Amino acid sequence: MGNKGWSSLKAIWPSAALVIILLAVWQLSVNGGLVPEWQLPSPLSIWKEIIDSWPRLIDNASATVQLALIGFAGGALAGFILAAVLHLIPFVRRAVYPLLVVSQNVPVIAIGPILTIWLGYGVLPKLILVWIVCFFPVSVAMLNGFKDTDLGLRNYLRMIGAGNWTVFLRLELPNAVTHLFSGLKIAASYAVLSAIVAEWLGADKGLGHYMILSSKGYEPARVFAAVLLIVLLSLVLYGAVAAVEKLVIRWRPVKGERKG
Repeated sequence: MGNKGWSSLKAIWPSAALVIILLAVWQLSVNGGLVPEWQLPSPLSIWKEIIDSWPRLIDNASATVQLALIGFAGGALAGFILAAVLHLIPFVRRAVYPLLVVSQNVPVIAIGPILTIWLGYGVLPKLILVWIVCFFPVSVAMLNGFKDTDLGLRNYLRMIGAGNWTVFLRLELPNAVTHLFSGLKIAASYAVLSAIVAEWLGADKGLGHYMILSSKGYEPARVFAAVLLIVLLSLVLYGAVAAVEKLVIRWRPVKGERKG
């Protein structure tokens, strides 16, 4: 194992050790009767349930992943377009941005029933719910990226006759790419969660639907199994965005390296 491998191992072993200790205490607490199995199933019971219910979990997870990915893509695209419009048209930004911030104070769980009343129980209201959750962090991150552009470079382009569109494409947009991925990673973290909430509001398939059925059937191990899979899916989506970021953004200095 190389130096990089040892460094990675040293970085993660405290968290890994803590997780192992917590799982051991959890298992012993259930085995010792301190916590009833029906209320908090043991890690081994949850693992057994994952194995026994794997085909059903995967079938429902596929529906959730599809909803999360389409919602994430649509929300990211909407956030990108909205940020560009608000940046390029200051009057629109002054009118829309405060409303945009206020809209994020409305709980997602409260928006869902309204969308269901308007659009029914099909897939469209669920997609819109995921879009609403995902577009805001992308839009705000992009606006910060546009604002963070080097003023000296902007003035130089203006001095040589560059118009607003040229400045946007040649300077402001490339500068905002790093901020874009920051917003995308936040949106990726929320995409699966918002898809689950959307499925709670009415669905015939998906991990959210599976959790509702399992809880009503007093099957806590199945609920925990679904929760574990949801966490894994969120981590995978976040990791995928982070991997794309490393491929796309190659001009950032290495962590700890100073400019100049």
